[in-house]
Amino acid sequence: MIHVRGLSKRFKLARKRGSKDTKLQKIKEDPRLENRHFNAVKEVNFDVEKGQVAGLLGPNGAGKTTLLRMLATSLMPTAGSAEILGIDLASNPLEIRRRIGFLSGKTGLYDRLTPREMMTYFGTLQGIDASSLRRRVDELIEQLGMSDYADRRNSTLSTGMKQKVSIARSLVHDPEVVILDEPTTGLDVAASEQILELIKGFRDDGRTVIFSTHHMHEVDRLCDRVVLIDLGEVRFDADLQEMKAIDSSLDRAFLKLIGQEVTYA
Repeated sequence: MIHVRGLSKRFKLARKRGSKDTKLQKIKEDPRLENRHFNAVKEVNFDVEKGQVAGLLGPNGAGKTTLLRMLATSLMPTAGSAEILGIDLASNPLEIRRRIGFLSGKTGLYDRLTPREMMTYFGTLQGIDASSLRRRVDELIEQLGMSDYADRRNSTLSTGMKQKVSIARSLVHDPEVVILDEPTTGLDVAASEQILELIKGFRDDGRTVIFSTHHMHEVDRLCDRVVLIDLGEVRFDADLQEMKAIDSSLDRAFLKLIGQEVTYA
């Protein structure tokens, strides 16, 4: 369903005339820096099959968001290939966009629109007919617990409310594959629970999900398999039980996989 082979992304770091090149200074010790190019993601390989939920793990700056943005066709890879639903990422990115739902960490909202208007607008762009779209919007409002603010302007909403609107916007066309970048960020316990139940429902429906997270309880609860990247490269790619075999604590297993010392109390 998602097949990734040798996917890489390399950025050129431009020096601005008269500047101290502070960005370059910050990462000069990073082994991914090579001749003023930064290898954010390097030769990544993994598969996620139909109906599986995969957790994408890694420290901050590991390359998770860059990888997810490539899968969502927001970034084109420097090298390698990927297929989603049998569609090649490089040759038919528009069709992939029609078939996936993507939540970016920077998914924006139009302040003057309401959540209902946001979903209706993006559903219309997806070509959904008016009656089906009304039903779908009502369904998402109910599923995500947005009834109290579905008709308030987005500018008046809290961070958690906005996150749920962004998620709903990503799901309005009922996608077969769902790509989520830290979907519970900014949500309280109750709202996070709704999102986790939504992801569980995707798996039960036979959809394919890949989501990044720093919360190991989410991985333990939802994931069939785990892909862990560090410094842009895959350090672990296996089912959840294999990660638990490294250590019964997923937090400690994570630290061991990225080569950090684990201190036992």
